[in-house]
This record gives sequence, structure tokens and C-alpha cells, in this order.
Amino acid sequence: MLHVNAFLVQSFQEGPRGDNEFFAPNMFMGDFGTNATENQFVNVNMMLTAERWTYPDEGAPQLLQVGELNEDDEPYIDHQHPHSSPIMGLTFSDTINFDKNFLKIFFAPRGEATEGPQAFMHRITGQINSEPPLGHHVGQDVAHITSTVLGASLKLDRVTYEASAFHGREPSPTETDIPMGELNSYAGRLIYEFDEESSAMISASYVKDPEEHDSDLDHINRYSASYYSESDVFSEIKFNNTFIFGLVNGLEHISALRSFVDEFLIHAADSPHNYWGRLEVLERAPAQLGFITTDPLDPQYVTALTLGYTHKWKVNEQELGLGFAATKNFLPSDFDDVYGDDPWASKIFVQWSAMKMNSR
Repeated sequence: MLHVNAFLVQSFQEGPRGDNEFFAPNMFMGDFGTNATENQFVNVNMMLTAERWTYPDEGAPQLLQVGELNEDDEPYIDHQHPHSSPIMGLTFSDTINFDKNFLKIFFAPRGEATEGPQAFMHRITGQINSEPPLGHHVGQDVAHITSTVLGASLKLDRVTYEASAFHGREPSPTETDIPMGELNSYAGRLIYEFDEESSAMISASYVKDPEEHDSDLDHINRYSASYYSESDVFSEIKFNNTFIFGLVNGLEHISALRSFVDEFLIHAADSPHNYWGRLEVLERAPAQLGFITTDPLDPQYVTALTLGYTHKWKVNEQELGLGFAATKNFLPSDFDDVYGDDPWASKIFVQWSAMKMNSR
């Protein structure tokens, strides 16, 4: 299988921290495998990106976003960091099938630890949006890029049990290497399939020495719970929905940070119209956003509501989309002097997606 999902985006943002920039989020995935025996399947999965070179130096504009350091060892604030380029992920796996169940053992020099929800670029409600959630690092899907992962998945009927050990420090988004590290962290995840249209997932992890720039931070704990569903609104109109809760203890020496996100996509198989959105409610401390208040490590809730539309044209096995989205941010009064009064953000974009599958 080959899969590409790429955007050309022009952003527009209000307020003192608003930034109008052009950038290009992108992901290329290849999945290659073969049967070693009748019931055994070996596989290589690779994810590539060029975001290191298609993002502005300060990152892609996104108000209230934080995470990682840039080339000058300054934190990305109000901007999304590029994903590790060119190799975002590389995973080798061996799957043994028995009846309708399986045991999968995998190793990833860079890949996904068994924690958090489905990564935003893989879930159907996230693929249509060029921006990761603001809660990306708040107990959600930050572990989709993890160094040196060794793990296993066991599916028994409707339940899948997953566990992994990994290196706790996240790869730097400004480096083009793929370093290995000791297995000093661990995670577990449980997935339950209610039926073909709905499933739930919970996870917990212990992450050792997560930040290179903070030697005083020994470890953090991350937790998540998520629910995924697809339902028929009318005869052929599908409503896909994802709800995620994330919690992280110890990040930036803050005892607890919580995040909630709900994403939706309304679409029909033979229709070019795609209506989508995301509602986020999460905690941010002023120190994370680079400003000082009476208590800069006291987290406060911020809210971001995004509504978007994408018109898609299908050409053979490819899709070309033209879309726009608007985001309204709702902030506590302590943030007004820095961000203005509940600033708006918007974007227009072109999306190219394609998937090709071959078997022999």
C-alpha cells in the first residue's frame, strides 16, 4: 500500500500573536509485506515527510500550540513543529494469525508506542484537517513519533491488548537523523471493538527523561481514553466522530494538564462535499505560552472551535480538495493582553490525497 496526504495552506490569524504564513503539511506512507507461512505475515511500514523543509523556520502558525524546540533551542509557541523528516516512522512487524485473532510483535527505530489515541493523521476525522490537535502533547497522540519501540499486540475476539517499551525522549523535529536509545519507558493500551462501526481505547504510559533541555524532569505519566464511531445520518450520508481525553502528569513541572477534543466529519461516498470540525477544551499554563502572570505554572482552560469545508474531486485513485476553515478561540481574561480578545484564525488550502494497493 502507498498513501499520500499533503496540503498547501495559507493561514490568517488575528491578535498580537497572529501570524499569516504559507506552509505545506505532508505525509507519505508505504506498507510492504509478505506471507512467511500460511498464518504468518511479515511487514515493513515506513512514513516519510518533508515538513522540515516545507514549514517556516518558526513552524506552522497555530494559536495556542506548543511543543518541542526549534534549531535555536527556543520552544515552538503558537506554531506547530514539523514532524521528524524525512523519516517520520519505520516499523518492522511479524504477525501470526489464528482463527480471527492475531499476535503481532514489532520493532520500530522510530514509530508508535502503544499509548494514546489513533494519531490524528491516521483517523478519518483528522486526515481532512491539516492541523494537529492543540492537545497533541497533552496526553494525546504525541507517541506516534517515538524512538526505539519494541512492542506486541494480541487480539482476542473484540479486545486487543498492547504493550511496548521505548526510549522516552522524543526525536528532535529539526534533525534528519534516526537515533536509537535505551528502553527506559513503557506503555500499555487496550482496544475494545463494540461492532464494525464503533470502538474505544484506553492507554497509560511512564515516560523517562522526556525533555533534553530539562535535566530536572525525571519522568512524566500520560493517560488517554478515546471513542470512535461511524453512523448513518440519512440514507448514504456518514457521520464519523472521534472523542479523546488526555492527561499528562509532570510536563513542564505542572502536576496535571488535561485535554478534551471532539472531531467530526460528515460526508457521502459519491458526494464532493465534506463538512468537518473540531472542538477542543484543554489546559494551558501561561509559562508554556511564554508569558508571565501571578502564577505562570497555574493551568487555565482554553477553548478552540474549528469548522471547515472541503470540496473534493476524484481523479482515478486520487483526490484533490479545495477547502477553508475558521477557528474561534475562547481564552481566559489573563490571556487577553497577550492574545487579544478571543482571536479568530482561518485558512484556505488545497489537499492532495491518494492511495494505491497491490497484492500478488
